[in-house]
Amino acid sequence: MYKKAELAPSPSSEFELPFGGRLSADNRWVKMAQLIPWSEFESEYAQNFPTEKGAPAKSFRMALGALIIKEKLLISDRETVEQIRENPYLQYFIGQSSYSNELPFDPSLLVHFRQRISPNLINKVNERMVEKFRSISPVKQKKRIRTPKMSHPIAEN
Repeated sequence: MYKKAELAPSPSSEFELPFGGRLSADNRWVKMAQLIPWSEFESEYAQNFPTEKGAPAKSFRMALGALIIKEKLLISDRETVEQIRENPYLQYFIGQSSYSNELPFDPSLLVHFRQRISPNLINKVNERMVEKFRSISPVKQKKRIRTPKMSHPIAEN
């Protein structure tokens, strides 16, 4: 069973930390979370859960976010879940609204996440991220540097 996230993703400034403070908007995970169009692809992910029976599935943001963390950090499924448990930036990245010292899910769920999020869906997400990045940060034209022509060949020793 899948229940679509009803709330819009909250800004990092609203993420609740246990000892006060705020997440830095300059953190790489916060920046990447802002580039990913989570809600745009959630319905495609939800099609993997056609029935209303069973335990509620983890959100698309949690599933895709965990897979991105695993691949970006080059770590195992178990280490991915431990890293998420220990790091408030990773918890924000997967869509949690406050820090928790509990495991967000069992490491075995990453197998299901990989089965449910197709390479085609990942490619679509990547394309939209690139489009969004380009729209907020235009690519600067590189200046071509002309190298002077040499009048004599470089001697080899």
